[in-house]
Amino acid sequence: MLKTLKKYKAPYLFILPFFILFFVFQLIPTLWTFYISLTNWKGIGSPEFCGLGNYQKMMIDNMFWESLGNTVIYWGTGLVLILCYALLIACLLNSRFLKSNRARAFFKTATFLPNVCAAIAMGLIFRMLFDENVGLINEVISMAGGSKVPWLTSTTFSKIPVIILNIWRYTPWFTMILLSGLLNISRDYYEAATVDGAGSLQQFWYITLPSLKNILFFCSVTLTVDMWKLFNESYILPGPGTSNSSLFQYMYESGFNVFNMGYASAIGVVLILILMVISVIQFLVRRNQGEL
Repeated sequence: MLKTLKKYKAPYLFILPFFILFFVFQLIPTLWTFYISLTNWKGIGSPEFCGLGNYQKMMIDNMFWESLGNTVIYWGTGLVLILCYALLIACLLNSRFLKSNRARAFFKTATFLPNVCAAIAMGLIFRMLFDENVGLINEVISMAGGSKVPWLTSTTFSKIPVIILNIWRYTPWFTMILLSGLLNISRDYYEAATVDGAGSLQQFWYITLPSLKNILFFCSVTLTVDMWKLFNESYILPGPGTSNSSLFQYMYESGFNVFNMGYASAIGVVLILILMVISVIQFLVRRNQGEL
């Protein structure tokens, strides 16, 4: 062991900062969260050990289950719609319709702009757009002969603005990732398929998608983490009660509004376990497909 350390001393020194930062800012806080979840702690004073009391409370907490259900909806809609839109836009940016480099650069920039906008600022703009009385969305619906929709005051519609904001904010980033994958696919495959008489849809299904499998898998894992830690969008576009609150938002409110740090930590532990289970399932499915 010592000989190995001496032999590879330089590489180990290069990766040492990562492990120090991981230990200080990831591992220790995670272990502390597990400990606090077993206590009744208000943020000050000494934690009082309560065992699994916070987890038992969670099982009968309707607000927790509603927030969990909302997060599942955000995750499912985000995973499907964001990846589909991102792939569609990436294919359009990579298509031959954009012949000039200037046009291609313009549309790439325009596509990526939503990703660099502040989430809170865009949330406030979306709140004005979806306002029931003076919002632009309802004005357009009224001009078309429809009735105004209570977007943010109805439990039926309150999730829709959050979902739309998620799609609008996250699609550009994954579009750029998928576009980089498309640019690495050799044109020889498409030329050979064209000679064999394959149409555009056949080329997309048998060439494009298989070539993007690894990138799509990376995007799905990354997007899963992003959707389960959703906070800004649901916080800035509140619905009645917890009708559109995410699990991450409920954890924050339990800790910093109610000052029940023990219960908030228990929610955090559940969130970590859920993400671990989903990630393991995704990797197992991918391995069973022979790709890992």
